[in-house]
Amino acid sequence: MAAAAPTIKGVQPLRAGVGHSFFWRRLHSLSGIVPIGAFLIEHIVSNYEAVNGPLAYAQQVKFLNSLPLVRVLEWAFIFIPLAFHALYGVFIAIRGRVNVDVYPWAGNWGYITQRVTGIIALFYIGYHVWTQRFSGVNLPEHPGAAFAKVQHELANPWILAIYVIAMLATTWHFAYGIWLFAAKWGITPGDKARQRFGYVCAAGGTALCILGLVGMYAFINPKYANAPADIMPAQPAGIVLPAH
Repeated sequence: MAAAAPTIKGVQPLRAGVGHSFFWRRLHSLSGIVPIGAFLIEHIVSNYEAVNGPLAYAQQVKFLNSLPLVRVLEWAFIFIPLAFHALYGVFIAIRGRVNVDVYPWAGNWGYITQRVTGIIALFYIGYHVWTQRFSGVNLPEHPGAAFAKVQHELANPWILAIYVIAMLATTWHFAYGIWLFAAKWGITPGDKARQRFGYVCAAGGTALCILGLVGMYAFINPKYANAPADIMPAQPAGIVLPAH
């Protein structure tokens, strides 16, 4: 009679996922970098144009909305990937287990903060997209009203506080997401490589956050307190304004 196989004590090695779970998790990770991460950088950089005044910001909004097939690009590379990343992220968060009270390691804290900041970003993005894109003045048709629309919203100190918190949460989520992406995809093998890349991600995320906060301040800067409701109102037919 063959001897019974020895019992192996301890925790079995964790698996990255198999089958469909592996595919969807990798797609979720990739979508957080491209196109969502790329759009986040572009959006913050574009909003930074507000420091140059209402007209410069309006011209930036007008330029972005004049791109070829802009609505197709908007849905294909922003709204649909964002919806997938957000919904699957919520699915992962619900299935995950929080154990920082038992194992207060850096990795566990990173896990919980990534989930919390993701939830904050989800609610903020939903609110921001609705208020700035689908309600009130239609900015694609009236880009000259973009500065005043954001300015009016941030005049509410509660909304301003939400925007600041959301900026901190979103840039953290993105920076740590890049670090996780590099680790999962084998770009940074080894503890030293991951530690060094962690410094790069922290510096990049901090710079992006500062850029976003400075751009946000432009809308509440007293210098632009008397900005017109529409810096580029529609002109009657036949009238051509001189170029500046």
